[in-house]
Amino acid sequence: MDTLDGFKTVIAVVETGSFTAAAERLGMSKALVSKYVGEIEKQLGIRLFNRSTRTLSLTEAGKSYYQGALSLSNEYAQLVDTVTGEQTNPRGLIRISTSVTFGDTVLAPKLPLFLKQYPDLKVEIQLTDRKIDMLEEGIDVVIRIGSVDDSNLIARQINHFPLILCASPDFIKKQGMPQSVSDLEAVNCIVDSNFRIGKQWPFTDKNGHTQIVSINSNVSVNSPRSVRALAIADAGIALVPKFIVQDALDQGLLVEILPEYKTISFGMFAIYPHRRYLPQKVRCFIDFLSEQFSGAI
Repeated sequence: MDTLDGFKTVIAVVETGSFTAAAERLGMSKALVSKYVGEIEKQLGIRLFNRSTRTLSLTEAGKSYYQGALSLSNEYAQLVDTVTGEQTNPRGLIRISTSVTFGDTVLAPKLPLFLKQYPDLKVEIQLTDRKIDMLEEGIDVVIRIGSVDDSNLIARQINHFPLILCASPDFIKKQGMPQSVSDLEAVNCIVDSNFRIGKQWPFTDKNGHTQIVSINSNVSVNSPRSVRALAIADAGIALVPKFIVQDALDQGLLVEILPEYKTISFGMFAIYPHRRYLPQKVRCFIDFLSEQFSGAI
């Protein structure tokens, strides 16, 4: 067993919480993970983990070993980056996670440009709407649209995405164009149940006055793309991130309503582990995000 392999194995077990999850992260068998940990314990004459049929916890010696292994692994990665030229030409695999909607509609079309810019990099994208554990799942960067509430991670804000009101031309023709946000109370609206605001939609006018409107709705869905589809199909007025419906607005399938009012917006964050050394491949990807998405979307 190589010493660095031992470091990586212990780090993976600690960060994933189990031998099985560590094996999946490292792409090796559970038996090999157990073997590596056992060899380290035998060589050092210590026990790294307290094991039972249901739990796995670090011993005091294990905590010290993990912290040292993490530090040395980071230093080694930095050394390799320097001597191989990866500071200017990053290589290897970068694992990225983001929401299904953002990944499909916004990120995926941009990735070929990133891969062309860094031909020695490979990208693995995990699209999911669930909250993930970066360390447990071996993710290098999470792109999150919304808020960040994990103090153990570093979040760099790239942009913010405004929400807009829109509806189909036929719906507007039948119901009339709202002249103020109060008019929304008299028409059907489509609710995205991902939003904490529910049916209480906040709006701010050009003078900075905020008004909460209690909207009526006969349909709710937990997908902004479904909100878009419902709006195009004349189901009602939608409150949706502009990047989701921009193409439909350009094609005339949807019409923006009351653009003089502002409502909530979502931040776009690049999130990565709180580590002393950040691999250059991660830095390059975050810089790429800033270049591509720091302007209006």
